[in-house]
Amino acid sequence: MTRTRDRDAPRVVLADDDVLLREGLASLLDRSGFRVVGQAGNGPELLALVRSAQPDLAIIDIRMPPAHATEGLQAARVIREERPGTAIIVLSAHVEVEEAMELLAGGQGLGYLLKSRVTDVTEFIETVERIAAGASVVDPALVQELVGAHRQRDPLDVLSPREREVLALMAEGASNAGIARRIFVTEGTVEKHVRSILTKLDLPESDTQHRRVLAVLRFLDTR
Repeated sequence: MTRTRDRDAPRVVLADDDVLLREGLASLLDRSGFRVVGQAGNGPELLALVRSAQPDLAIIDIRMPPAHATEGLQAARVIREERPGTAIIVLSAHVEVEEAMELLAGGQGLGYLLKSRVTDVTEFIETVERIAAGASVVDPALVQELVGAHRQRDPLDVLSPREREVLALMAEGASNAGIARRIFVTEGTVEKHVRSILTKLDLPESDTQHRRVLAVLRFLDTR
């Protein structure tokens, strides 16, 4: 849904050496209530842009010049260190498990999405909004690949089947309300499941760590 742009709209920078994709994203975000305050085609340009524009969100291609390896991820690390309040979305053409896990270990306001996800405009914009607001979102394709991988000892055996289902949806980035709609229960029931999951995974309350993100990482690390 298109929102009215105003001066309080989230400020976004884009980094991708594919100019057509970058311009398309900029147009889509502008129409959806964001303010695109700059674009970059490589890591150094991105870092200079973030330092000058001080955006709320950076959307970054994982592979950029000169080597088209993990320059985007490296820039994302620097941004997280220098401006921890800036939300970051890394876009990738393929599922890259190690890179996604490393990114998501950085805490809240982080997302790993496949570029193919952009084609579903409504879903993509909703996901961008959630990450900009502080959520951490993993592309469902990554979750499915990890779930389908060979499992050895599974520390998640302490969870009930329903709790596993809730945790898998958490890993996809679903909110409690979203999980409730998916599994046809009340939001209060989902909250009880989440509390039970955190307790069973021995994730005590902490002022410095986000327990929900830690639970998702525990889930992904065992897939």
